[in-house]
Amino acid sequence: MKTKLDYYRIFYETARYASFSTAAQHLYISQSAISQCIHQLEQDLDTQLFIRSRRGVILTKEGALLYQKIESAMQAIQQGETLLARLHHLESGSLVIAAGDTITSHYLLPYLEQFHAIYPGIRIEMSNSYSYQMLQLVKEGNAELAFVNLPVTDEELCIEPCLEIHDIFVCSADYNAKQSYTWEEMSQEPLILLEKNSTSRRYIDKKFEEKQIQLKPQIEIAAHDLLTRFASIRLGVSCVIEEFSKESLENKVIKKMNLTPPLPPRNIGYAYLRHTPLSLAAQAFLKLIQENQHPNTPQ
Repeated sequence: MKTKLDYYRIFYETARYASFSTAAQHLYISQSAISQCIHQLEQDLDTQLFIRSRRGVILTKEGALLYQKIESAMQAIQQGETLLARLHHLESGSLVIAAGDTITSHYLLPYLEQFHAIYPGIRIEMSNSYSYQMLQLVKEGNAELAFVNLPVTDEELCIEPCLEIHDIFVCSADYNAKQSYTWEEMSQEPLILLEKNSTSRRYIDKKFEEKQIQLKPQIEIAAHDLLTRFASIRLGVSCVIEEFSKESLENKVIKKMNLTPPLPPRNIGYAYLRHTPLSLAAQAFLKLIQENQHPNTPQ
């Protein structure tokens, strides 16, 4: 483009007001600068754009044709600026999160509710799958944040912990449980575990294998909530996340079985692309979570 975009802005304002002086006031530049820019634009285009008179300026036929195109372009720019302003103030846009059903219902739901109340103009989209598939959604650009069970590693992603969790074994309230179990003794119970392709299951298997113990569950299922349900109806002993089973434990639907020593704690975390800036909506959502982690930290 041989002509500066600023010249077209000056041409647009001059044509809109049909006056060099009014355009100069609107653009906060001198009238002589307006005149010089219009003269330069006419030279660049080899076309007379205005007919000058004592009463102001009038577009030539060629000028009117150019104005129609410039007007559409300026309106598009103004719409873009308005859209960016709305995004900046979180009045519009979207937040795409990948998270499993368990993490969503037991951890993210209060944050989603709070975020929607604060930013009702932001559309929230959710994707559900296994942890490794949700991480792939982030890497493919189909989700901005993935909330997954840790530990996981991926060089393309930043992965930050946000909630410490504890894996415990539970049984029905009337199950004849011992006061304490060794890891070997627990492995002999009628175990109900998550499927092998889940991060939680791989973590449990790994910790027992470190003690040369192979877990052979009687039942394998995909949903964490079914672990609690199955244990409560005496189908066996389930390994659940204590923080996600508080209601059932407090209501004595199930009871905790003491493992000595207990399984080490782990974390739930969120993942995002390492070299891609997070949107303002994603930053605001993570801020809600981080403030809950450190509620007494001065702002």
